[in-house]
Amino acid sequence: MEKFLLISTGAVLGANARYWLGTWVSEKWGSTFPIGTLIINITGSFLLGLFMTLATERFLIDPRWRFLVAVGFLGAYTTFSTFTYESFNLIFKGQWLPGLLNLLGSSLLGLLAVGLGVYLGKVL
Repeated sequence: MEKFLLISTGAVLGANARYWLGTWVSEKWGSTFPIGTLIINITGSFLLGLFMTLATERFLIDPRWRFLVAVGFLGAYTTFSTFTYESFNLIFKGQWLPGLLNLLGSSLLGLLAVGLGVYLGKVL
């Protein structure tokens, strides 16, 4: 039951952070291109890389924190299903360049963000 509560608490916080950030980005820069989803995927990738490196290699924190942060918060915060749906819709509407840019941007920049998070987790 403890794991369930930790994951659930993190998920509530992560889903709300995703909603608030996505809404703010859409209001600031518009919603023609899903920049909010891209930012969320990149920051989520970075935070997961950083957190997991710190949690498992640097500080060896209580594994329960992984349920709260990695599984709950970041699991709800990142938006892989949304990102693929938005990319599909852009491509389906004939907007190939934005659709592919979103797919490649989230994938490649997310990979770089995880790498940066791991690197910083090791040097901090």
